[in-house]
Amino acid sequence: MTALAPPPVGVRPTTNGGRSNAPVAWMAVPALAMFLAFGVVPLLGVLFLSFTTWDGIGEIQPSGLTSWRSVLSDPGLPHALWVTFLIMALSWLAQTPLSLLIGVFLAGRQRYREFLAILYFIPLLLSSAALAITFKALLDPNFGLGEGLGIELLRQDWLGESKLAMGVVIFVVSWQFIPFHSLIYQGGVRQIPTSMYEAAEIDGAGRLRKFFSITLPQLKYTIITSSTLMVVGSLTFFDLIFVLTAGGPGDATRALALDMYKRGFQANLMGPASVIAVILVLVGLGLALLLRRLGGRGDESQLEGA
Repeated sequence: MTALAPPPVGVRPTTNGGRSNAPVAWMAVPALAMFLAFGVVPLLGVLFLSFTTWDGIGEIQPSGLTSWRSVLSDPGLPHALWVTFLIMALSWLAQTPLSLLIGVFLAGRQRYREFLAILYFIPLLLSSAALAITFKALLDPNFGLGEGLGIELLRQDWLGESKLAMGVVIFVVSWQFIPFHSLIYQGGVRQIPTSMYEAAEIDGAGRLRKFFSITLPQLKYTIITSSTLMVVGSLTFFDLIFVLTAGGPGDATRALALDMYKRGFQANLMGPASVIAVILVLVGLGLALLLRRLGGRGDESQLEGA
């Protein structure tokens, strides 16, 4: 019995029937160029501006760590961070269960569910500024929905009290973005093999048992993906809060992104505003990495997540 001879030195294994993968690699160059031009370069520019003093019009003056000291020593920064994380946590708690339940419901094959899926998707098509203007008008205590319908409960000063204003922000954010995450969960549920549910039915499992024993475990990575989008996206809530409450009453809804805008474009302090932008990027990267770590290595298939 003869041993197999080793391949000749210098021969490289090829794929695609002996053809090189080089042309396939070149196809990624346009995407890489776009990422560098619109992702990396602006980020480096903001990092550079954080070490300067600039009013947005005149000459840029390097100032070392002056802007960083100004921002980090500002007592308003911890409050803005607290408001940002509060919006992040409350919006996640409001969106995740509802998105999951709606996504599971819409994963059915009935025709009317396709119509409901389109109907639920409508809020996502509207701009955040338009939604803020609409809800601000509807919640006006003097001329809004409460006065028009004669409902005493809706006549409260929803945007004039701290807790109520925060609740309105969470409600509007959730109302707008639940449809998007519902579609993510709908796609995840439809990837689960029906044989798993059929086997559970043979064992006598009901709907609740199938949901908690099959659906939820199989949606592990879908939940991680959706949560990452929610958490990182909540760091950039600006237009809705700016139009709806302008950060008020007082500073009750002054999130970090809104604080960045007010420093940069209202106070003309581009250096401190750039510092806050860098902080937002670092917080977003940290949270994304944390969620990825909680989800495991990320190279397992969804069926292995049970």
